[in-house]
Amino acid sequence: MTKTTTAALYPTAKVAAEVGTYSERNSTALPKHLVDYHDWIVESHPDSDYMVSNLQAQSLVFFARAFGAKRILEIGSYVGYSALVWAHAVGQDGKVTGLEFSAEYAKIANDAFEKNSVKNVEIIVGDALQTLSTLKPEEPYDLIFIDAQKSGYPSYLRDILAGSQPGSTTRLLRPGGIIIADNVLRRALVADGSEDNPNWQLQRHVKHAEDDLTALRKFNSALANDERLEAFLMPVFDGVGFARLLN
Repeated sequence: MTKTTTAALYPTAKVAAEVGTYSERNSTALPKHLVDYHDWIVESHPDSDYMVSNLQAQSLVFFARAFGAKRILEIGSYVGYSALVWAHAVGQDGKVTGLEFSAEYAKIANDAFEKNSVKNVEIIVGDALQTLSTLKPEEPYDLIFIDAQKSGYPSYLRDILAGSQPGSTTRLLRPGGIIIADNVLRRALVADGSEDNPNWQLQRHVKHAEDDLTALRKFNSALANDERLEAFLMPVFDGVGFARLLN
């Protein structure tokens, strides 16, 4: 039988949930402080869907360590869960920098870092559409994670590439460095925004939803077609875009 690219995943939501739970249980476990903090955010914050799941966090730890990343830049830190995940991935001798628009979220994140004696994370407060282009790191980052406002994704990529020119002594991303972008399929609406997608009705009630989808399509195309990048869009979670900077 000829194989296709169509992902025939799980027949029901219950089966999908069971598979997710099984996968989490059969992946290298996260430390207790990460699981506890994730639980606290879910219980305490109505916008907790801004953060990644524990299973996705397990995947990020795996990828960071497989890539050998020790310096990570995160665009969009929310209340610091994924920054804590990255801090765990790189170890005490690593470095994590987070860009976060909300001073309120940044304070919650910094409180969590202090509570858990995590000292290798710095949060820079401000709009990443402005702050990203001003970064001049002494050493380039090994990995950049994008999980912020979706309309900004094309601009983030533009600034990453502009700030990572060959020969620069203050480049953002090293040659061979990795970009990981979350939510690049946006409930599959980026790929299929027709009424055949059950999420079509949902997006009609979300402010700026169409602008977000347009921006994500532009970002995905740029990731795949820029001559300086090798890219792979993985259709898991809410869509995860990967790219490797060639030079």
